[in-house]
Amino acid sequence: MREIVFDTETTGFSFADGDRMVEIGCVEMINRVETGRTFHAYFHPERAMPPGAQAIHGLSDAFLADKPLFAHGVDDLLEFLGDSPLVAHNASFDFGFINGELARCGRSTIGLHRMVDTIVLARTRHPGAKHSLDALCTRYGIDRSHRTLHGALLDAQLLAQVYVELTGGRQIGLGLVSESIEVQASFAPAPTPATIRPARVFSASEAELLRHAAFMKKIVNPVWAIDSPD
Repeated sequence: MREIVFDTETTGFSFADGDRMVEIGCVEMINRVETGRTFHAYFHPERAMPPGAQAIHGLSDAFLADKPLFAHGVDDLLEFLGDSPLVAHNASFDFGFINGELARCGRSTIGLHRMVDTIVLARTRHPGAKHSLDALCTRYGIDRSHRTLHGALLDAQLLAQVYVELTGGRQIGLGLVSESIEVQASFAPAPTPATIRPARVFSASEAELLRHAAFMKKIVNPVWAIDSPD
């Protein structure tokens, strides 16, 4: 199954309040294994970057000044996404910005049935624990030492590793082994029915009985010949 793990960076918290998406990073996975294919793009937000947002992701007005508008890069993004399920951390936030940008440039929005939220998975698997991306990386021993600032592609790559752990970790591959065994067994020839033979009767011959009696007479003071005490 093909899935896309993605993350966005924005100018703030709400598209409805005028914030815009400035970066998106996507990682392709097939059967929960990264294929190496990614999509990464920056977009000009058509507004100033608030200092608080810049402190989180480091994307300044000067850096974004020559970047394309979302409408100019939307076709490449949609081609990469295809119709695959989309995995994100706090996915309603990222979906809100993607769908806001799509609607703004007259494109169809992405159905929420495609949304997979890793926060929901984390809360189910680890109730009461911390569920931030940093906390989950720590829990699963995923190296994030190179993450000094938020970055859409880097965070998507980290999230892809977290997603694998949340959905079974390396044990996912064990299912492939069992499936292959079942397939091989289904093509195995039926066993040949066992041949039922009549039971053999073993009895001593007359000569064998005579030899046995002669042997028994040679035994001195046999136990079975001693009289039992009264």
